[in-house]
Amino acid sequence: MAEKNGAGDFLAGFLVGALVGAAAALLFAPMSGEETRVMIREKGVELGHRADEVSAEARKRAEELQLQAKERAEALQERVKVAVEEGKATATKTKEDLLAQIGQDEAVEDAPPSEA
Repeated sequence: MAEKNGAGDFLAGFLVGALVGAAAALLFAPMSGEETRVMIREKGVELGHRADEVSAEARKRAEELQLQAKERAEALQERVKVAVEEGKATATKTKEDLLAQIGQDEAVEDAPPSEA
């Protein structure tokens, strides 16, 4: 989530900076009105292309992060399955050991006392 905020903040800062720069250029540039309009048009096209590039890069990065998250989730899910199976196996073995031990204890208790 922090990645998205960082990209959004960067894009917003970039656009604000571009607008401030364009306004300063208009105020201080010794050009005619027609030249200024042409420059504004060109800069607008440039900014549009740059915005498209940044958007495509952000989309690509988001897809990469989504894929990584999916892979990690699948790996974690597999590890949980293995842990559950190991836990079941350990529980079954412990149960069998305890039942065997109880059976031995009962056999010892039921045995007739030995004469010494």
